[in-house]
Amino acid sequence: MEAVTFGVLGPVTAERAGQALALKGPRHRAVLARLVLARRRMVPVDRLVADLWEVPPARAVGAVRTFVGDLRRALEPDRPRRAPARLLVTEGPGYALRAAPDAVDAWRFEAAVAAAGRLPAGQAPDRLAAALGQWRGPAYAEFAEAPWARGERLRLTELRLRAVERRAELLLESGRAAEAVPDLDAHLDGHPWREEAWRLLALALYRTGRQADALAVLRRARALLADELGIDPGPRLRRLEAGVLAQDPVLDPPAEPAEAAARLWTRATEAYDRAVAAGSAARLETTVGLLRTLAVTGGGGLEVARQQRPAAVAAAEETGDAELTARVIGAYDVPANWTRSDDPEAARRIVAAAERTLAALPDTPAADPARARLLATVALESRGVRSPRGPEAARRAEEIARRLADPALLAFALNGTYMQSCATAGGSPRRAAIGAELVELAARHGLATYEILGHLIRLQARSAAADFTGADRHAAAADALAARHERPLVAVFTTWYRALRRAATGAPYDRAEAGYRAAAARLEDAGMPGLERGLLPLALLGLRLSRGLPPEVDRRADWGPYRPWAEPFALLAEGGRDAARAALHRLPEPPPDLLYEALCCAEAALARALGDRPALRRAQDRLLPASGELAGAGSGVLTFGPVDDWLAAAVSP
Repeated sequence: MEAVTFGVLGPVTAERAGQALALKGPRHRAVLARLVLARRRMVPVDRLVADLWEVPPARAVGAVRTFVGDLRRALEPDRPRRAPARLLVTEGPGYALRAAPDAVDAWRFEAAVAAAGRLPAGQAPDRLAAALGQWRGPAYAEFAEAPWARGERLRLTELRLRAVERRAELLLESGRAAEAVPDLDAHLDGHPWREEAWRLLALALYRTGRQADALAVLRRARALLADELGIDPGPRLRRLEAGVLAQDPVLDPPAEPAEAAARLWTRATEAYDRAVAAGSAARLETTVGLLRTLAVTGGGGLEVARQQRPAAVAAAEETGDAELTARVIGAYDVPANWTRSDDPEAARRIVAAAERTLAALPDTPAADPARARLLATVALESRGVRSPRGPEAARRAEEIARRLADPALLAFALNGTYMQSCATAGGSPRRAAIGAELVELAARHGLATYEILGHLIRLQARSAAADFTGADRHAAAADALAARHERPLVAVFTTWYRALRRAATGAPYDRAEAGYRAAAARLEDAGMPGLERGLLPLALLGLRLSRGLPPEVDRRADWGPYRPWAEPFALLAEGGRDAARAALHRLPEPPPDLLYEALCCAEAALARALGDRPALRRAQDRLLPASGELAGAGSGVLTFGPVDDWLAAAVSP
C-alpha cells in the first residue's frame, strides 16, 4: 500500500496516492495537525486535551482516544484489528505520528529551501520556485487562532517570505531581473512591510530599464512606511534610491557571470591536484585553510568545517611532527562571537590535541608563535566551561602575542581572552575594552573578520549599558563590513541585537515577541546549534519577566541547555511547589558564558515566586557586579530587564 502524505501548508490534509482521506470533524484534523507539528515526537494525551478545548469536557480524554482511533482507521484501513499501529502510534502517555521525513509538505519545503542554499546561483531559483509551489494557503490554515499552532505558523510563514525574497535576489544575481518582477509584485501585495522586497523590486525594475518605475516603487515604499508605521526607510532603501537617481553603475548587473569564478576554481584545483603530492604536509595545511574559509560562510560550510576539523588535527598528529600539528591546530583562527560551543565533544578533542602538542613543542623562543596559537585555541575551545585552564591559557597566549608584536596572533589571543571573560556577571566593561582594541588593531592591519568581531563585542557592551545609540553604530559597522567581505553570519547577530533593542526600549509586547521570533528564524540552517538551542524560549521568558508578566514555560519547546532553569517554572505552574523548590535547589551556578546574568535572573524569579530567601540572596549576590546594567543584554541577543530591579526584588513575608 502506498504511503500516506500529509499537508499543512494550507488546510490540513492526508492523502494516499493522490486521493484525500476522510478525516471526519475539525477536532480529528486538529489532533492530526498537532501530531504533525510535534515532528515525530510524542504528545501526551493531557497536552492534546489542553490544546483542543479551552474548557475540556468531562470525557475529554476518552474523546481524544476516539479521535485517534478514527484517524488510525483512516490512515491504515487494512491494519488487522488487534495489530499495533505503525503510523499513528501509542507511546507512553500519549501519541506520535511516525511520518517519513518526506511525507509532510512543510518538511519537504524546509528541506528544499536548505538544499537550494547549497546549489549554484543559477540553479537555486528554480529549486526555490518548486519549493514555494507546495504552499496551498496559510500554514495550518484552519487553526490560525490556535495558540499551539501560532509559533509554527509564524516560523513557516517567515521561511516562505524569505524564500520568495532569496529567489528574487538570486534571479537578480543571475541576470534574470525581469523574471523577479511579477513574483515580487504579488509578494508585496500581501506583505507590504517587507523593506527588502521593496528594494529587490525597485532594483529588478531598474535592471530591466524601467528607472521611472523603480523610483515610483521606492517612493511608494517610503510613503507606506511613513504613513502606516511612522518610520523612515532603512539605509539600503535610501542608498538604492540615491543610486537610481544617479544611475550609479554599481546597480548594473554583474559584468560577467558567476560561472567564470567557478571555472577559475576548477582550473586551480586541478592544477593543485597535479602539482602537490597527495600525502604531503602542504595538503593538510591547505585543507585547514579551506575549512577556515568555509567556517565563516555559515550554514553548511560551518557545519562541514566543524565536522572535518578534528579529522585534520588527528591526521597531523599521526605524522608525529609537533610543529606541523601546531600549525594545523593554530591555523583555524576563526573569530568566535558566542561563548557556548556548537560541538562540545569535538571541542574537547581539539583541546586535548592542543595540550598534547604544547607538551611536545620544544621550549625555545622559535616555538613561541605556535605555542601562543595553541594556547589561544585552548582558551577558545574551552568556552563556557568552568575551569582554571581556559583563563590561564588565554592570559599566556595574550602575553606571548604582545611580546612578539604580531597583530594577527594578538587578535586571535584577544578572542580567547574574550571567550574567558564571562565567569561572573558584570564583565561588559572588560569586554568593551577587548572589543575596542580589536577594532583598532584589526582596522590598522587589515584583519576584516576580527574588525567585525570587535564591533560585535562593542555592540554587546553598549547594550549592557543600555546605550543603544552606541550599539546601533557598531551594528551598522559590522553589517557594512560583513557585506563588503561576504560574512553572512554577522546578520544573525545584528538581527538578534535589533530584537533585543526593541524589547529593551519598550516596544509593545507583541512587536517585541515578533522581533525575537524573526531573529530565531535567521538561525535556521546557520550552522550554530550552540547559539540556536534554547535561545528563543529563554528570550521570551526574559521578555515576560522584564514586563512583570507571569512566566509561561512550554515544556515542549527546545530549551536546550537552559531546561534546568525552565523546568521549575513549569512545575510551579502545575501546582508542584515542593518539586519546583527541589529543582531550584538543584540548579548549578550558571555556566561562564554570555547568558550567565540571564540565568541568574531566572533563578531570582523562581526564588521570589517560591518565597525562598536564601536562593534569592544567592542569585542577587551573583548579579551584584552588574548593578546599573541591563541583565543579560551583554549577550547582544536578549535581556531580563534592569539588574537593579532584580537586586531590589524581595520575598514577600
